[in-house]
Amino acid sequence: MVTVADVDATNFITASQGSNEAFKTANLLKTLTVNALIFGESGTGKKTLARYILPSASIFDAADFDELLAILPGSTEIIITHLENSPNLNTLFDVISQNSIRVVATCGYKCTHELIDEMFSVQLSLPPLRERPEDVGVLIESFTLEAEGLFGCAEGFDAQAFQPDLSKNATSLRQQVFLVNLLESVSESELMMIMERYLTDKLGSNSDYRKFLHLYEVPLLRAGLKRFKSQLQLSQRLGLNRNTLRKKIIQNSSFDLEV
Repeated sequence: MVTVADVDATNFITASQGSNEAFKTANLLKTLTVNALIFGESGTGKKTLARYILPSASIFDAADFDELLAILPGSTEIIITHLENSPNLNTLFDVISQNSIRVVATCGYKCTHELIDEMFSVQLSLPPLRERPEDVGVLIESFTLEAEGLFGCAEGFDAQAFQPDLSKNATSLRQQVFLVNLLESVSESELMMIMERYLTDKLGSNSDYRKFLHLYEVPLLRAGLKRFKSQLQLSQRLGLNRNTLRKKIIQNSSFDLEV
């Protein structure tokens, strides 16, 4: 079960047309007493929007079937997440109907169950962030401020060179922004401590030096190629023979180094 405090309903971004239309529908649903289904990919804001519509309702994952069935008779409204994970939608919908419970549910995709249209008068689709570029910029700013407050790094990072990870929409984007800001605030000694802790439980074979050398070489080569733009420039900066540098790049080509 998720409590009210676990979801910040004020954080739904409305910079793009798609999210703005969804928010308008949510505002309409706040004034009605109909059931609604919000579907879309993970991290698109489904739960946040559901909480905005029903700010006082408890939130249950549909996979927690027995717990959900036990709580429903005493509820007047409820938010059910991951509806696709319910082991028995027929029974769930029967209990909801029998007890006249108002429901806002979320689903990872457009459900095709025969009772979906009967149960949910309004079905709202949230587009993925890759289709809402205006929202991405606003989210990056929001997550950056959050990360700066947590890690104490006031300078931020180069947004122009930042390639947002939208594989899991806002979830992966937030993790990425936090990681970038964390690395901005890490000192050299702290970075070495991180590497030490990572390697402590992994060492033990006779070839560990060669096995883990890429942890040093790959970041160095990536940063150097990014900064100096050419292998010739990088070889001169690192004091390496150009053929030696090229050999190291080829050896680490599986880590997306340009040969």
